[in-house]
Amino acid sequence: MRKTLIAANWKMFKTPAEAVAFTDAFLPLIAKQNHAEVVLCPAMTSLAATLAATKGTHVHIGSQTMDYHDNGAYTGETSPLMLNAIGATHVLIGHSERRQYFNETDTTVNLKLKAALAHGIIPIVCVGEHRDERESGKTNDVLKLQVEIALEGIEAAAAKPLIIAYEPVWAIGTGLTATPEMANEAHQFIRAEIARALGAERAASTRILYGGSVKPDNAASLCCLENIDGALVGGASLDPKSFSDIIHNANS
Repeated sequence: MRKTLIAANWKMFKTPAEAVAFTDAFLPLIAKQNHAEVVLCPAMTSLAATLAATKGTHVHIGSQTMDYHDNGAYTGETSPLMLNAIGATHVLIGHSERRQYFNETDTTVNLKLKAALAHGIIPIVCVGEHRDERESGKTNDVLKLQVEIALEGIEAAAAKPLIIAYEPVWAIGTGLTATPEMANEAHQFIRAEIARALGAERAASTRILYGGSVKPDNAASLCCLENIDGALVGGASLDPKSFSDIIHNANS
């Protein structure tokens, strides 16, 4: 069974104090749920505070990005060794905003994925198409290339912790959401590509999340589908009540 995973991407929001205030309000709201794994991905400056605020709970903390080098003269970057040192367990890799604004490529996604796996950090690799690519019928071409390059040179056994997040770029922060049928179809295609690269067994066990304007009122219809194993949530994860509702509704 693939356990549901709901991850929050706070993007460039929340100071350390605001992150702690969130967890103080959020943790009681999900204290009794056990159907889903929960991951919070705060900004780098709030990682330590969020880790401390959730210590001893079932909530995991991840980074929104990382460098693939262990160390070196890479001003402004954070290495997997640094994330390990503070106790971060997950990392987002290749989010569309990292690709769009910070020159993240399919090749650097592959390098970061290899680094995360080598250092025992659970990777959430983001893939997805732009609106013009979907409208021109190129969705599967885009997903095939992104998954293929991301998994290049990775052995099936090493990829056991891998999580994929399908995020149609046209649905991020726009209020638009892929229909459940569209999302499930994309997830099914991604799973087939994982099978092609890593084998059917690994594909069957790999969790694929949906990300793209996930809200409390659409979480149930998305997460109940066969190939959708949870959600990567942006704006709706900034409010503790909204995010907890998504977690609870994902089990409806």
